[in-house]
Amino acid sequence: MQELKLSDLKEKLENRKSGERLVFREVQLEKGDLSGTDLSNTDFTLCSFDGVMLNNVDFRYSSVENALFDGCSMHGANFENANMRTASFRFCDMSDCNIKGANLYGAVLENADLTNIQSDEATQWFRLRCPETGAFLGYKKCINDRMVQLLIPADALRTSATLPSCRCNKAKVLTIKSFDFKKNYDEAWSLVDENFEYKRGEWVEVKDFNEDRWMDSTTGIHFWMTREEAEAY
Repeated sequence: MQELKLSDLKEKLENRKSGERLVFREVQLEKGDLSGTDLSNTDFTLCSFDGVMLNNVDFRYSSVENALFDGCSMHGANFENANMRTASFRFCDMSDCNIKGANLYGAVLENADLTNIQSDEATQWFRLRCPETGAFLGYKKCINDRMVQLLIPADALRTSATLPSCRCNKAKVLTIKSFDFKKNYDEAWSLVDENFEYKRGEWVEVKDFNEDRWMDSTTGIHFWMTREEAEAY
């Protein structure tokens, strides 16, 4: 693994063209303990890190929006108040990371190690979008702009990743209406699986529900917490 000097990294970031993606592959930021390495207030937007050691690096107030970190070791990194929107952290070691006050909208956390990750009330899009307990209502957009109102029961498994969409394993179909509320329907079909049918007054269930909340595009009944979010899908 090659060594990348901190000064060289900052120079590359400062001199890149607008919209240019920088790729850093199989390097480590200077040898030894990186604890306290200051990369705060730095724009890493669209950067790609492949096999880079980033343990204990200080990313406070930085932007890593749309950056790729897949497979990187980031143990103990500090992302406090960072913009982490739509960044990809697949298979990253993010144990003991600090994400207090960070914005993780759309961030990809599939198969990442999140052991002892530190968040707070100011952390955005890390907690469940839907209620963790109890029954509640959800909404689903189906083929031909039919809006399905769902009752997710208290005993249903439910989850969400870092986007407004949620998943559950079972729900009851309360109503099926047109977007303008002028028409009522007895059935509707999923936009993703046209063979999955929703019938008014009946229960739907997914037996092979994937309980891994960070796997967004996977098995389950996908829904939104508001009608407006469902319509915009």
